[in-house]
Amino acid sequence: MVKLHKTLHSDKNVQDRGLVVVDLKAKDIILEHRSYCSKKMRERHFSGDVLGYITPWNSHGYDIAKIFGNKFTLISPVWLQVKRRGKERFQFTGLHDADKGWMKVVRKNSKNIKIVYLIVPRILFDGWTYQDFESVFGSEDEIEELSESMVLLAKNENFDGFVVEVWSQLGNQKQRELVHLLLHLSEALHEAHLKLILVIPPAVAAGTNQPGMFTKKEFDQLASAIDSFSLMTYDYSTPQRPGPNSPLPWVRACVQVLDPDSKWRNKILLGLNFYGMDYSALGATGEPILGSRYIETLKEHKPKIVWDEQIAEHYFEYKKNKGGKHAVFYPTLKSIQLRLELAKELGTGISIWELGQGLDYFYDLL
Repeated sequence: MVKLHKTLHSDKNVQDRGLVVVDLKAKDIILEHRSYCSKKMRERHFSGDVLGYITPWNSHGYDIAKIFGNKFTLISPVWLQVKRRGKERFQFTGLHDADKGWMKVVRKNSKNIKIVYLIVPRILFDGWTYQDFESVFGSEDEIEELSESMVLLAKNENFDGFVVEVWSQLGNQKQRELVHLLLHLSEALHEAHLKLILVIPPAVAAGTNQPGMFTKKEFDQLASAIDSFSLMTYDYSTPQRPGPNSPLPWVRACVQVLDPDSKWRNKILLGLNFYGMDYSALGATGEPILGSRYIETLKEHKPKIVWDEQIAEHYFEYKKNKGGKHAVFYPTLKSIQLRLELAKELGTGISIWELGQGLDYFYDLL
């Protein structure tokens, strides 16, 4: 009987097993992807900050955080929303997803290995109208109430701070006011010894070379006040313009444009996608592909995997019986390794979307 994949852990990491290569075979991914190095699970190879996102709808991420906990400095479960319910009234939802038992376990694990990693749930400004933002921006009382409510929530729930995702909601409007709000929020959180991480869109708009929605100007205004910036250097391509998830030269440009003088590089968390995209030539459609589906596709179609030197990503093509031609771009050990090397060279940290979507042997690289 042919063994399709190993679930046994290995004594050697993926580098020593000769798996971090350009010339990649589908059968090797299928065989090896679950086999990570059990001896070095507690060793870090990347010295910058590592933020890992976890989604409640993909529970494997919770296990990854337990197994490889020491490889991360920040863990962000995407649990929370803040809604504005009227003048100076804010309501937090999503707490039903907050997994107290898991938090206890990961905190205990990190104590045992003397690594402090922080649990910083992501919070979305959910259902906010333009008018809601205007009202809050125009009132110091509103800003103070929102900041104090968030501090209280963190204290009550034993969070170490928050990852705030709000920037893209206002398009290119009201940036000055948003900066003002974030500076206030950061001050309130810091007084309570809590962290504020801001999610930011790419500084170079994908496919255009135009400035993105968050530029050097805003970065300079916020860099001293925000603890880290989670930079979304992925989703470069679209179903209308299929192609790579995160071309290496573009990733480099996004960091250099924000911080050309390398003043705050350690605060930039260069975004790595641990999911891929499956594009269909028919009707220009595309959908995200996660690790499990990727392995199934490799088993079913046994494709030839191609390396694109310029973008530094692997991809493959396959045909569905009635569905025509597909192209899949999904990260590999080699593509991740090159992005980690780039982060080291640029002096940044990394952020990973998200922990349950990758293949287990990816974590040998961190």
